[in-house]
Amino acid sequence: MLYRTHVINALEARREEFVTFGRALGEEVCASARRLRALGGRTAAEVRRESGADASRLSSPSDELERAGGVVVPFGRAWRSHEEARRWALEVLRGRVTFAADGSQVFPGRETSVPVAAVQVASFENPHAPEGRYLKDVHFEVITPDQLLGGARAYESPEQVVGARRFELEAQAVRQFLERRRGWRARGERAPVAFFDNTLLFSSRRKDAEVLFSARYASALSELIRLSRETEVPVVGYVDHSYAHDYRDLLEALHADAPQSSVYDAQLLRAGGLGLPPLLDSWGDRTVFWHCRRPSLAESFFDERGAPLVGFVYLQTTAEGHPARLDIPAWVYEAGLLEEVLDAVRAEVVVGNGYPYAIETADEAAVMTARDREHFLRVIQDFADEHRLDFRISRKAASKGRRR
Repeated sequence: MLYRTHVINALEARREEFVTFGRALGEEVCASARRLRALGGRTAAEVRRESGADASRLSSPSDELERAGGVVVPFGRAWRSHEEARRWALEVLRGRVTFAADGSQVFPGRETSVPVAAVQVASFENPHAPEGRYLKDVHFEVITPDQLLGGARAYESPEQVVGARRFELEAQAVRQFLERRRGWRARGERAPVAFFDNTLLFSSRRKDAEVLFSARYASALSELIRLSRETEVPVVGYVDHSYAHDYRDLLEALHADAPQSSVYDAQLLRAGGLGLPPLLDSWGDRTVFWHCRRPSLAESFFDERGAPLVGFVYLQTTAEGHPARLDIPAWVYEAGLLEEVLDAVRAEVVVGNGYPYAIETADEAAVMTARDREHFLRVIQDFADEHRLDFRISRKAASKGRRR
């Protein structure tokens, strides 16, 4: 049980540290936001050349920077009511197939005598057509002791085995959707959009980049990105609260005399100061498209010419909070589909009241609660008893299940 009084006392004892940190961070954020704003009026080529972005593998703005005259592209649309916004959203989505997949996992850990886990991935496909019915699908998979323990040298823990498998299955579900929607142009359909509830990039700071743990994540993502390009079906990696710092790294390269900072991109975009509004000031505003390079990205995230396969924009999806980060394959921008895809994302957010409805629905179908976890353990125990397997649940876990 958590005691409110103890929490308050502990916080009050460290209050000055929080105040000092907040003040220093606020100054850092405002200074970096001013430098980011100052990119307006410059060309993307100038920014890349002066920062050494290509050689140092730093993210850099696309040529949208010149066309927009700055790092932000205003949405330029306002509604008098949510009903009006919803009508706009339904028109954007009408006849457009959207898809999302999300997963959850159960790993009892030391509560069982034999290691076992499970992963569940749900998907939601919506044709947004009067005659079409949405599709929900759930895939459930048990992870056996051999799977959990067999990769002990490549993984840091069995929990990461479970996480990696869940990630692979989520990516697999999206790839299957991309294959199903292949040929949408020839059929005269509106561009379908797939949502991946995670980043489309995998960075590893480890020197041994070929360890199996890293390779499985990178492989799942690179396969997904390349299939999106091959099928010409857009996929969006949706990160509701990103701590990425691609802007910071570029700004530090451009301003080598400035002190190093710990700020992240979303903070910069919502910082005002000196009488100026935040860069992303209104709902629906977005940044220009940026090409994503990082020193820690595997080669599979670049094409044969060394150009990045993935870029990103930040989209303001709330009135007051930080923007969401959208990782988007570079081919979507190159094909002129970016604004159409972003309108589809905005529309899903409107329908979902602040979060993409497709992702929200997939999450609701995939989630496994504490009650589901206990049910899973009971089913395994019954299975073990039936087949005379040596499987036991710890007394501590059983006690928790009864008390909770």
